[in-house]
Amino acid sequence: MVPLKDNNPITTTPYINYGLIIINILIFIYQVSLTQQELQRFVRVAALVPCQLSATCPIGNQLIPEWLTLITSQFLHGGFLHLGGNMLFLAIFGNNIEDRLGHIKYLIFYLSCGVLAGLSQWFFSQNSTIPSLGASGAIAGVLGAYILRFPRTQILTLVPLGFFITTVRLPAYLFLGFWFFQQAFYSVASLQVRSNIGMESGGIAYWAHAGGFVFGAILAPIFGLYDKRH
Repeated sequence: MVPLKDNNPITTTPYINYGLIIINILIFIYQVSLTQQELQRFVRVAALVPCQLSATCPIGNQLIPEWLTLITSQFLHGGFLHLGGNMLFLAIFGNNIEDRLGHIKYLIFYLSCGVLAGLSQWFFSQNSTIPSLGASGAIAGVLGAYILRFPRTQILTLVPLGFFITTVRLPAYLFLGFWFFQQAFYSVASLQVRSNIGMESGGIAYWAHAGGFVFGAILAPIFGLYDKRH
């Protein structure tokens, strides 16, 4: 299922959300400009490597503190589809949440969800040597806020039916609830298998997704999700 748009008007220009999208795109352009060796070095420096955060493996010539990769890793992506999918969800759902929280609170909320999502993934893979990266955890936090604030908003959704594609309108609580159920299910299932998370393997950080969603739902009301009435 691919969401296309929602029907919630916004009252302020979502500068922060637009800025986050632009920064993610610019950093990805920089990534693809690197040689394979340079890219691997860049990812090792800026992505979250669980065992380095746990101090259970050599850190090497790390240019930034390992804890800071909980933030820098949020702006790296493993491919065009990874970037495109994340930015699509951020563009659709982030604008309304920024409108409700305000610019500064939204930025803090977004980065906080990303950090907590990264820690969720780290908790279940503390000795992994595979870099973890992507904006998915932070965006999952935005989705957690959205399902609370706009549960009945109709999401126009692309649904593939074999060789054909149709569209249906689903309420946000159903669309995002199904998405969260998938992440939670695969998170638990991943405990039974060895999975590589990050750019090198093309794996998916399900615990980061599920954790980001839950923390987003918890933090958003604290940040003022219901303060503005529209």
